[in-house]
Amino acid sequence: MHSNQAKLMPGNNYNCDPATPRSRLERLLRERELRKSNRLLQLNEEGRDGNKESELFGNDSYISEGEILGLPNEEEVLEGVAGARSLVDGWQWQDGRSSKQRLLVVANRLPVSAVRRGEDSWQLEMSVGGLVSALLGVKEFEARWIGWAGVNVPDDVGQRSLTKALAEKRCIPVFLDEEIVHQYYNGYCNNILWPLFHYLGLPQEDRLATTRSFQSQFDAYKKANQLFADVVNRHYEDGDVVWCHDYHLMFLPKCLKEYNNKMKVGWFLHTPFPSSEIHRTLPSRSELLRSVLKADLVGFHTYDYARHFVSACTRILGLEGTPEGVEDQGKLTRVAAFPIGIDSDRFIRARELPQVQDHMKELKDRFAGRKVMLGVDRLDTIKGIPQKILAFEKFLEENPDWRNQVVLLQIAVPTRTDVPEYQKLTSQVHEIVGRINGRFGTLTAVPIHHLDRSLDFHALCALYAVTDVALVTSLRDGMNLVSYEFVACQASKKGVLILSEFAGAAQSLGAGAVLVNPWNITEVAASIGYALNMPADEREKRHQHNFKHVTTHTSQEWAATFVSELNDTIVEAQLRTRQVPPLLPIKTAVDCYSKCSNRLIILGFNATLTEPVDALGRRGGQIREMDLKLHPDIKEPLKKLSDDPKTTVVVLSGSDRNVLDNIFSEYNMWLAAENGMFLRLTSGEWMTTMPENLNMEWVDSIKHVFEYFTERTPRSHFELRETSLVWNYKYADVEFGRIQARDLLQHLYTGPISNASVDVVQGGRCVEVRAVGVTKGAAIDRILGEIVHNKGMKAPIDYVLCVGHFLAKDEDVYTFFEPELPPESPPAARATLANAVRTSLPKFSPCKSGSKASRYKKQRSMSTLEKKENNHESGIPWQPTPRDRISLHEGSSVLDLKGDNYFSCAVGRKRSSARYLLGTSDDVVNLLKELHIILNHQVDL
Repeated sequence: MHSNQAKLMPGNNYNCDPATPRSRLERLLRERELRKSNRLLQLNEEGRDGNKESELFGNDSYISEGEILGLPNEEEVLEGVAGARSLVDGWQWQDGRSSKQRLLVVANRLPVSAVRRGEDSWQLEMSVGGLVSALLGVKEFEARWIGWAGVNVPDDVGQRSLTKALAEKRCIPVFLDEEIVHQYYNGYCNNILWPLFHYLGLPQEDRLATTRSFQSQFDAYKKANQLFADVVNRHYEDGDVVWCHDYHLMFLPKCLKEYNNKMKVGWFLHTPFPSSEIHRTLPSRSELLRSVLKADLVGFHTYDYARHFVSACTRILGLEGTPEGVEDQGKLTRVAAFPIGIDSDRFIRARELPQVQDHMKELKDRFAGRKVMLGVDRLDTIKGIPQKILAFEKFLEENPDWRNQVVLLQIAVPTRTDVPEYQKLTSQVHEIVGRINGRFGTLTAVPIHHLDRSLDFHALCALYAVTDVALVTSLRDGMNLVSYEFVACQASKKGVLILSEFAGAAQSLGAGAVLVNPWNITEVAASIGYALNMPADEREKRHQHNFKHVTTHTSQEWAATFVSELNDTIVEAQLRTRQVPPLLPIKTAVDCYSKCSNRLIILGFNATLTEPVDALGRRGGQIREMDLKLHPDIKEPLKKLSDDPKTTVVVLSGSDRNVLDNIFSEYNMWLAAENGMFLRLTSGEWMTTMPENLNMEWVDSIKHVFEYFTERTPRSHFELRETSLVWNYKYADVEFGRIQARDLLQHLYTGPISNASVDVVQGGRCVEVRAVGVTKGAAIDRILGEIVHNKGMKAPIDYVLCVGHFLAKDEDVYTFFEPELPPESPPAARATLANAVRTSLPKFSPCKSGSKASRYKKQRSMSTLEKKENNHESGIPWQPTPRDRISLHEGSSVLDLKGDNYFSCAVGRKRSSARYLLGTSDDVVNLLKELHIILNHQVDL
């Protein structure tokens, strides 16, 4: 390894080549090629021994779609985890050693069924399916599975013995008591989340009982997730990847990140994710979304599910949805689609096994002369079995010539046999099958063969291989891998796949399958006829399309891609973090404040001194008041600071003058309204700091555009200010508001402002048009000059604290006070280097400031309505005359700052030109309280 190569994180081998990939796409492409190379090497070493496969799986009963242990509602969570064995091996750790990356796979259930044989003796059976392949013979990484063992083990002896026994299978148990299992698994997971995610809605039969028990079930859900997190934390080692699975563990990413924020956490959902309108009915909707967003990478089977998740975060939480995922104050959670697959080689090889060939011959003899149609489903309400059978009945009604030439084989694996709803479904299916067989059957043959049980792996593969048409009519399915398994076994037959458009597999196999709406019985019946009569060349083309997808998008590739993306997401996050300023060192800022004698505090208003609100402008989930209100805890410290003779407080805001007048009239401070273009001491009159060449002729044309978009966007409004116009849609529907804002911007750029001297500033759900040169940084120089003149300062300002939630356009107020550093220096570097660099700004010169002070003029306070009326009467947009203006003044001459006596701080923004960050206005309150304490202490002395 070259000495000049960068040392990257465990799990990334991008430094193996001197031509290190720079972009994310280049890195992922490189890793993909390495995986392919490794896989070819493994195939050459291991060979393709079908007998070995047979010995591995034996004759155990095979349950399709990951129905491990016959448990309901687990969906495909265990399918395809076999793919974890195809990860690239040999990445570089930071100490230079080559090692395997550890993968902690966390799911609700372990892939092992345990039966207690004595006080300290257990019988363990590995579950059949993709998970077996994942845990047996893994060479590319060290995989560990963490989950519930499926049994209640209350005694310590039993827990220790089971843990020891499972360790041999590389499994780590999570112990849950019966009450937790009942409330968490049977209650919240299976009775609340599973129906909701499959568009069945919340339970309706007893709403009152559901409402009463919901909170206790949710509490149990959170407690169970915390128990899972505790086990993960005990076994976690630096560099591990933690892969959380399914709706059972939506709270787990939050628990893990609270334990270690640097932990690599991915979360994958194996069911559909519903639209935001469905998800918002869930009482705990926001808490679950925020918990999942703590993960670094969130994965779904299809783009539709990923889009629904991003939409829910946007509409319910008010966060920013981007093409890459969901962004919250600079923290990006990547959201992507990772279609799961199957171990296609296993099915292809199995077709040549003697056991499968024998089954195939038996089936061909049994159904000679008849077309075979097949359905393999879990007996569940979402699988659409009744709809499928009714559609087949309609086909037989309309096509009498086919009645003795086609047979439907329906395999229905029983689940939740103790639940009345499922018992009712079983009776319904049996009734329909009996009626159809009685109606169209003969003494020697019936049109439907229905089995209430699962088949072993070899029998199922043989059945797939002899099938002419596969019917998958799920009403809602996360993926449905039966379709994949059918395609993998169809090398000779080239059968047709009829696939529900509501199954996730439709997004992957839709081009080669015949897509149907399972609720439309007529359409499904017509599709059956179309599939049975399809020409051979069309069957060939459709099969080849699907076969290529199934053999390339395998479960191995699925797992490898997810973990690769997760590793790269961490790299990307680190690159972004380098540009994020550190948190404000409050103690240091307070200590410096106490040692200085002429202090300046510049504060923003909105989101800085106001009550905290969420991204949708709500407090406690409700839009309680439309007008901005001061934070209730900030009034006392702000009053004390503004009355201190050694401290000058300036509120620098984009708000209108009247807003600041109403809120801050009782304080002894300076108010700078409309981004500093108007200034006054609370005991004085308003004056203007606007440049003399400010052109406002564009106001009327922009106003007409804003009025139009306000009318067509419900709950939006616009503000007409002296130097700008603001269209605000923070209370409108989030997505519709963004679409309207995009249209508005396009109209502005191509029309009214194409030749105007204006800047268009996009804020948090608002669009502002202001005259060129109107920024907070441009005004601060003049504001400082007026303050010095008004107070008759004899000593320079030796301490500056500038705190605000400013738009990017106005962050020049931060850099105004900065020492000269290289432009590319990130904020964190400025905070570090500033201690060693003195400011290059000119020193305080009393005579200079005094010589220009006589040219300052005052402007009488005039309301916006007065200005508007005057402008309307004259027909000329109002502009301040030269005598109304504050003359240009070198405000920087009043500064005598050392690098460590200046603290710029952005509130609620991750990416900023400021040196430091504060999270919310609550943190601003705490800071001002600390300064307040210092003042009280100095007074006491």
